[in-house]
Amino acid sequence: MQVVDPHVHFWDLRTHRYPWLERPGTSFVGDAIALKHDYLPDTFLHEAGAIDVVKVVHVEANHDPADPVEETRWLQSLTDHAAGPRKLPDAIVAWADLSAPDAHATLAAHAAFPNTRGIRQILNVHSDPLYGYVDRHFMRDPVWLENFGLLARYGFSFDLQLYPSQMREAAQLAQRYPDVQFVLNHAGMFVDRDSPAGYRAWRDGLRLLSSCPNVAVKISGLAMFDHAWTVESLRPYVLETIDAFGVERAMFASNFPVDRLFGGYEALWRAYARVVAGTSEAERTALMRGNAERIYRI
Repeated sequence: MQVVDPHVHFWDLRTHRYPWLERPGTSFVGDAIALKHDYLPDTFLHEAGAIDVVKVVHVEANHDPADPVEETRWLQSLTDHAAGPRKLPDAIVAWADLSAPDAHATLAAHAAFPNTRGIRQILNVHSDPLYGYVDRHFMRDPVWLENFGLLARYGFSFDLQLYPSQMREAAQLAQRYPDVQFVLNHAGMFVDRDSPAGYRAWRDGLRLLSSCPNVAVKISGLAMFDHAWTVESLRPYVLETIDAFGVERAMFASNFPVDRLFGGYEALWRAYARVVAGTSEAERTALMRGNAERIYRI
C-alpha cells in the first residue's frame, strides 16, 4: 500500500527543546512520558513496516517557542543531508505566533526554507484543563487576524486545529481569507464523541467548514479520543468526514508518533483502507496520496 502521510512529527530531544516533553503529564491522550524519546525519520520508516510511505508532511511539534524558526531549520537539514534515498520530510508545516508583533519576520524566515508549505498555530480552547491547549481565543484577536492575512502573501496554507465549539468562528475566518488554503486537523477533534449533543456539534461544524471551498480535512488523530479503536469504531467518523468534505478535499494521515500510543502504523492505514474499501480505486488513491500531494504541493 502506497501512501502520502501529511501529518507526522519528528523530534530530537538531545539537541532541541520541546517544553511539553520536558515535563510530560497526563492529558486526554494519556501519559505523554511514553513519547519522551527521540523520534526521527529512520524510526518512523521502520515503524511503517509494509506501508510504502512515499512522501511525508511534518507538522510543527510544539517546539521551543523562543525560536520559532529553529525547528524548520533543523527539519530542512534532515532533508538536505539525508544519507539514503529517502529524504524526509518532503514538506514542513511550521509554527508561528500570529499574535506577535514580529509575526511578519517569522513568516519571512520560514519562507526562506524550500520545504515550508504552511503554518500551524494550535487554537484549541476548552473549559476543561485536560483538553485545553491554549487559554486565548486567537480568532478574536485583531492583531492575530490582521497577521493571518500575511499567509497568502507567502503562499502558506494554515493547519487548523480546534474543537467543534470553535468551528463557526473558523468558518468565518476561512470566508474572510479565501486565498488561504485551510486544512482542518484530526477530523475536527470530536472531543465529546460519546454524547448525542457532542456528536451533532462535531457533525454540524464539519458541514459548516466544508461549505468553505478553501477548507480541506485530514482524517487523523482519531485514536486520541478512541484509545481502544477498532475498524468499526472509526468507521462512522471517517465516513461522516468524507461525506461532509467530499473525496476531493479529504486525506488520511497518521499523527505519528502520538497515535502510536494506541496502535501500530500499518494497522492504522489498513483500517483506513478497510473503511473505504467500497470506493473506487481513483477515490482511494486521492484519499491515501493524491489530495495530500496536491494540497501540500509535494
